[in-house]
Amino acid sequence: MTQFSFSPAPFLDFRDTAAAARVRTITREQFTRHDNPDFHISVHPDRTRLYTAFANDIVDTITSALAEGRKPVLILPAGPMPQYHAAARIINERRLSLADVTFFAMDEWANEHGESAPGEWEGSFQYALRSQFYDRIDSALLPPESQLNFPSSATIHDYGKRIADLGGADACYGGIGWNGHIAFWEPQLGREFAGDLDAYRAASSRLVDLNPLTVAQNALTSFAGDWSIVPPRAVTIGPAEILGAQRRSFWLDGDLGGGVTWQGFIARLVAHGPVNEFVPGSLLQTARSDFAVLEAIAAPLEILIN
Repeated sequence: MTQFSFSPAPFLDFRDTAAAARVRTITREQFTRHDNPDFHISVHPDRTRLYTAFANDIVDTITSALAEGRKPVLILPAGPMPQYHAAARIINERRLSLADVTFFAMDEWANEHGESAPGEWEGSFQYALRSQFYDRIDSALLPPESQLNFPSSATIHDYGKRIADLGGADACYGGIGWNGHIAFWEPQLGREFAGDLDAYRAASSRLVDLNPLTVAQNALTSFAGDWSIVPPRAVTIGPAEILGAQRRSFWLDGDLGGGVTWQGFIARLVAHGPVNEFVPGSLLQTARSDFAVLEAIAAPLEILIN
């Protein structure tokens, strides 16, 4: 086969092509193996079972903490949504009081001026969490409004500190971006740390510019492919809040069907590539983390060249 060499596009911060080539060849059998026994990789056969397990994980985290006499703190992403529908149903069926639970949303869109999206905007993450989760729970079971926290341009400067002041989260839930981001902590942020992983791990909540791949991913998955209506910035928690949780629980459902998945490669790079500041999700390898993916994501990669 004729060879053709080239470097990755200039906007890509992770440029270790040898590491990329190595993880690209990871087999289905190898996918769930990891040297860190606290980094658990699981594979789910379909979305129904993935979302059901996700919902049960949320409820179990709450009930376990309450049973131990603690007031649970959870960090939640805005998507996907089916697990929240299922979790709300379980909470209502069990009459599980959330009075002592504190929730922190992971991130929120912002405009070019750094102004965060209002919660009333239907495209906002706050609107999504309220309408798809909190509003589906019996109001008698909900915690006080003061315990439902959302990052904004007004609160982001001390948002991480507020989580830390509660002892950190019992669990930080999330997913993995196409470029390897966790929350909206983007790969290009790694440039300012000059390889200092300790400083990188301690970085907290802030306003960020969105990476081109993040704009493309969200246009594809949330905005019907229209990249012109994806906001350019976001407010987000940082590595300090994610690693400060007792446990990280990340769920990957990025399968488009027909043998096309946008998370097959990045799942491998995050779970089996080098731990570094240009693939933020790689930090999960270093801590107690659950990494759950669809079968289609764990399947061997088929690189199609047309």
